[in-house]
Amino acid sequence: QVQLVESGGGLVQAGDSLRLSCSASALSSAAHAMAWFRQAPWKEPELVAAINGPGTTYYVDSVKGRFTISRDNAKNTVYLEVNSLKPEDTAVYYCAARRWEMAKTEYEYSYWGQGTQVTVSS
Repeated sequence: QVQLVESGGGLVQAGDSLRLSCSASALSSAAHAMAWFRQAPWKEPELVAAINGPGTTYYVDSVKGRFTISRDNAKNTVYLEVNSLKPEDTAVYYCAARRWEMAKTEYEYSYWGQGTQVTVSS
């Protein structure tokens, strides 16, 4: 059974950094596109960043230059380095996976983690 487990969230101040991790089990991360979504209160889920097996990445415009997605296929783990955090980055961050190519909507991802809360105070 596929499991995605996120960690690394927390309460930080504006300008701080965090590293979120997503550990995948029973899933070949090399054959799956991995993504980070976030959902703020009262808002729809938003794709933040995605990476496919060969390492091609995608970022939503609002995080370009601040967030970096990476993967360690040997460890079946995906990371999201989040820098220069802003209060508007406050959300629950979810890891998601789907076979092969990345996609931009949450409906296209088959597997989800339980989420990790990131709260940025001003």
